[in-house]
Amino acid sequence: MADVFHKMHGLGNDFVVIDGRAAPVDMTTARARGIADRRTGIGCDQLILIGPSDHADAHMRIFNADGSEVEACGNASRAVALLLGGTSRVETLGGLITLEALGDAARVDMGAPRFGWDAVPLAYAMDTRDMPIGWEVLERPSAVNVGNPHVIFFVEDADAIDLARLGPMIETDPLFPHRINVNIASLSGPNHLKLRVWERGAGLTQACGTGACATAVAALRRGLVTSPVRISLPGGDLHIAWAEGGSILMTGPATHVFTGETDWSRFG
Repeated sequence: MADVFHKMHGLGNDFVVIDGRAAPVDMTTARARGIADRRTGIGCDQLILIGPSDHADAHMRIFNADGSEVEACGNASRAVALLLGGTSRVETLGGLITLEALGDAARVDMGAPRFGWDAVPLAYAMDTRDMPIGWEVLERPSAVNVGNPHVIFFVEDADAIDLARLGPMIETDPLFPHRINVNIASLSGPNHLKLRVWERGAGLTQACGTGACATAVAALRRGLVTSPVRISLPGGDLHIAWAEGGSILMTGPATHVFTGETDWSRFG
């Protein structure tokens, strides 16, 4: 019997979503990498596996294109919200999140950000609001964990940065023991930021929901903007709201492209 999957995307950040709540799917690093391959597999930035949960309405596992399993994915959360419908609580490696389907969009309560150096995590203690470090032209970033780890650089022109070269260098720096997502942001107007992201394990993508959340929070901490914040990514816009001590609320579109069938065993 064929296995069903959904091809979805959030602002061009695309996913293969598998609903394994009724029939569990055995997922391995090699299989996830095979499915994600754009030449020999189905092709995606992340593979999402929905399963049952003892603590929430569903459990969401997230695999990057390189097969690594990660804690959170904001754009995928909106896609899952559309599949589940209504309001639901979903368990992830990064914690419990709340999803609300809004027609062709969704709102996600991503939980509270964490700023401690050991919560990001970093290899050693430092101020995560204004870090006294740099890589070539990129200096004094902020760091935050929004379910997964992010470092954020504020620059004059985000498009002028060679992120394809600097991204992997920073992602794998020993300062970040779990590797890191790299965000480059520039101010485009009042409460409006332009953002490009090098995603840990996926590279350059059209959009990164957790990156948008992390960047908005970092900009709010530095007093560069006030909430809510519009984040413009190559794939489109997200709207992020956050107040000190509270949860991050992310609102944006998600799209169901098609439903397909395959046999997971062919991918290893």
